[in-house]
Formats: sequence, structure tokens, C-alpha cells
Amino acid sequence: MQLYNTLHRKKEKFNPLNKGKVSLYTCGPTVYDFAHIGNLRAFLFEDILRRYLEFLGLEVLHVMNITDIDDKTIRKSQDEGRSLIDFTNEYTDAFFEDLRVLNINLAHHYPRATEFVPQMIRTIQILEEKGFTYTTEDGSVFFKIAQFPEYGRLAHLDPEQLKSGERVAEDEYEKEEGRDFALWKGYKPTDGDVYWDSPWGKGRPGWHIECSVMSTYYLGNHFDIHCGGVDNIFPHHENEIAQSCAASGEGFVNYWLHNEHLLVDGQKMSKSMGNFYTLRDLLEKGFSPEALRYTLISTHYRSKLNFTFEKVKAAQKCINKLRELKRRLKKIDNEEDEVLNSETETMLSKFSEKLEDDLNISGALGELFIWVNYLFAELDNDKLDCCSAKGALSALRKIDSVLGVIDCANLEVDDIIHELIKDREKARSDKNWEKADEVRKQLDELGIVLDDTPEGTIWKRK
Repeated sequence: MQLYNTLHRKKEKFNPLNKGKVSLYTCGPTVYDFAHIGNLRAFLFEDILRRYLEFLGLEVLHVMNITDIDDKTIRKSQDEGRSLIDFTNEYTDAFFEDLRVLNINLAHHYPRATEFVPQMIRTIQILEEKGFTYTTEDGSVFFKIAQFPEYGRLAHLDPEQLKSGERVAEDEYEKEEGRDFALWKGYKPTDGDVYWDSPWGKGRPGWHIECSVMSTYYLGNHFDIHCGGVDNIFPHHENEIAQSCAASGEGFVNYWLHNEHLLVDGQKMSKSMGNFYTLRDLLEKGFSPEALRYTLISTHYRSKLNFTFEKVKAAQKCINKLRELKRRLKKIDNEEDEVLNSETETMLSKFSEKLEDDLNISGALGELFIWVNYLFAELDNDKLDCCSAKGALSALRKIDSVLGVIDCANLEVDDIIHELIKDREKARSDKNWEKADEVRKQLDELGIVLDDTPEGTIWKRK
């Protein structure tokens, strides 16, 4: 498998540190608001990566952080007059609901920054003992980038142009401005009741040290893959590398993978422009979870994704086609042994071949639908034997173990749909045609199309 490593700006063969096992860390949410679809694109890319690694038979240990303490969470919780824990718990719960609705597999660990402050303090002490820090009058501790000659290699910054010796206390700062960054922030009255005791006095950790400590706690000082958005490359991931390598003396991460930004109708998302969407916004507009998932995974992770409502509608048609194929294959499924005919074997091989090439998802989907169209032609002409049908159904399930779109659904909505269909069927059996038409209209308003077949009523989304 080839993966594009941001560290070296090229595709590289993926060789895990431990044979058959993969250690994976993915940047999680900062829980100060609902995740927007740009955030969700990153989480979905990481989900596809993990699913495909598991598809290959690798055992993945996946860790994703929850950033519940930083400048944003403190500032917004104070604006709303709420405790930090109460405020961040609300958005943490919302994040997990988003994962459920979009059929994103849960990580094995979700460490919260507030739970690891003692470990962060100890790591800062190690850096202090090794001469990588200095402390300011307010009790803040800064990392000295001049002491780390390799600083800037991930973002490909010129070390000679970095403004070493200057310092920045904010969690984020401008690109190309390599400055000494805060490991520990001395207490300020604006922090309110958010602080911990430390050897340097009251304060709280900086954003960057959080991920270094939480990732290595579960995965060790040196692990396989670290993922995030391109906006995390600098300063966040650059700072992670510096402090982690300086503290442990080890290599930290072998493969850095970053997904590109998401645009909406060709423009950057902005609340002022009215093109800023959360998952809840789009579900309220009647789009299905599976169509949104398909849309957000269907463009290669290193390319900008232009999100449009037309793409979501097209995605729904693709999913409807896959579900119809599954239904027809199940219809002729029997006790015979499954057979992977040559077309199915070729599809599985080409599908995997595309994903082996740095997760070329668009190419993989192209190979999938060539096969899907072949199967429909065979089914329409009654040329697909039972064994081949069973093999094709098995292959479709394998493919969906990676894509996660055929059976991705909002269960609560589905339950409502099934109940309405039952009501309609009862009305039809009672020859209450007025009631049956009324229920059909209700389903139509939900974006549901019905097809009455000899085997029963089949539904799909528009």
C-alpha cells in the first residue's frame, strides 16, 4: 500500500512498525461548537483509511483526542456563563451523535485533554530538564525552537527565516511565523476557574502538548500514522513533532497524512455567506446520512472537495442503485456455494488496487460501478446463476465494509418510515384507499419513493 507522506512530500510504501498491526492517531474535535461538514470530511477520510487497513487484514489501534481545553473552549464557555465541563460535554455528545449518524466506526480510545493534565506537566518537566524550555515571569513555559534543529521539516519552512526567540501564547498563529510556543500557560484572570496547579504555578496546558501526550500514552513514543487537516500541518503538527521528539529522543510518527479543505459551491464556508453547514443543518433539509457520507468520501482526500446539493442528490442515486442491486441479489440467494465469477474477482482486485494507491477512492468507485452495471445487465437478462449471485452479494458486503454507505442510515428516521409503510399496507388491505394515499403523501414529504412489487413494498430516497 502506498500513502502520501506529508513529511517527505511523496507517496511511500506503508510498512507498519509491527507486522500486522497499525497504530493510528487522528486529530479529533475541539468541542466548542457543532462539527461542520469540513470537520466531518476529515473524520470520514480517517474512517475510510482505517476501514481499508482492516479490509487488508491489519489490526488497527485507533486513538482520537477530544480537545476540551484550549482558548476557544474557555472563551465560549465563559461567554455562555457555563462551566467548562458542562459546556464541552454538550458538544462532545453532539460529536458522538454525528459519528453514529454517519456510520463512522468508533476509535478505541477518546482521551480528553482535561483528563491528562498531570501527564502533560510531567512531559513539560522532562523537556525542561533537557534544556528545551524557558519560563516567563507569569509562570508560562515555552519551547525553544532554536534548540531543535529539525523544526520546520514537516511544513517545509526555512529554519533560517524562523523568528526564534519570539514567543506566542495563543494556541494558533500565522503560517511561516515559527516562534517559540507555549507548553504551559500561566494563569490569567480571564481564565476564570479553569486552571491546574503546577511546578510553575497555576495555569493550563497549551494546545500542542495535549496531542503529543495523549497519542504517545496509548500508542507509544513512536507510532505509525498521524492524520489531520492541512490546516494542522503548521503550527500544530510541527510543534507536536518538536516537543515529542525532544522529550523522548525517538522518531514519533512515520507517516503524516493530511486531508484538503472542503468548499461549498466553490467558496470557503462562511456563516456570513450563508454556506456554512453542520450535519444537523443538512439533515433538516431532507438529505440522508448515507448520501452525505457518500458525498464527503467520494473525492480523494488530498483534493479539495466542492460540496453542492446536486452532488448529494447524485450520491443518493448511486446509493439507491447499490441497494437495489443488493435487494435483487438477495432475492436469488440460496443454499448453494458462493462463486466469485471472473467479473467479480476483477472488480475486487481493481477496487483494492485503486485504494492501495493512496486511497484513490474515486478510482475505486469507478471500478465498483462498472461491475454494478454489468450485474444489472446480467440480472435483467436472467444470465446470473445462483452461485455467482451469492458470490456477488458477498463481494458487495466486503466493499461496503470499506464504504459504509449501503447500510448507513438514521435509525430513528428509518423506524418512522417502516411504521408509515405498515400503516399504508394495512390501509390497502382494508381497501381504505384514501388513508393509503394520505400515508404515501407523508412519505413523499420525507423524500421517500415507494415501489409496490409482488414481494412487497420497497422504498428508497429520492
